[in-house]
Amino acid sequence: MKDFKLYAITGEEFHQGRDLIEVMEEAILGGVDIIQLRDKKSKKIDVLKKAQALRELTKKHGVTFIVNDHIDVALAVDADGIHVGQDDLPLKEARKVMGPEKIIGISTHKIEEAREAEKGGADYIGVGPIFETKSKEDVVDPVTTAYIQQVAEEITIPFVAIGGIKLHNVDQVLAAGAKRVCMISEIVGADDVRGTCETFVKILSK
Repeated sequence: MKDFKLYAITGEEFHQGRDLIEVMEEAILGGVDIIQLRDKKSKKIDVLKKAQALRELTKKHGVTFIVNDHIDVALAVDADGIHVGQDDLPLKEARKVMGPEKIIGISTHKIEEAREAEKGGADYIGVGPIFETKSKEDVVDPVTTAYIQQVAEEITIPFVAIGGIKLHNVDQVLAAGAKRVCMISEIVGADDVRGTCETFVKILSK
């Protein structure tokens, strides 16, 4: 997969009434490298429609498009890949369905899960939640920046830090060894989505 620094998840509940495509295009124009559609509540047909629109948008801008959980939707719109959690379809089975060329990312919360993901052929892992976050329901306790240090020292596949990351604490995340960050509310809930992303890109490019 193409290297990346800034990863944004759709999180429509934080859009302040703004259109999904409008918000995500602003994020892309601000420098986001990967967009993930994450929708746990809508009907499948509505998730598909959003995925189709986001696939069109990301192709237009040459940005990687990932679908969370919905493997059938990801395949239907020819997304670049999927992201799964620890309780979703196991990596081995997900790879059988997605094929060898598609990206598969998996969330991890401890070093044992990171090792397993790397061994199992994940293309990247999510590392978190680093700090407390209200962007996801049923979230595990914060893993802190100590987990970033563990992963940075041992895991060779790309990893992205996620969970409660804000402009005021991203330096702690980078100091621990992260090179890539993922956010939901801090990006899509911002009054100035594009400007916020541009600021993160500057910080990540230091």
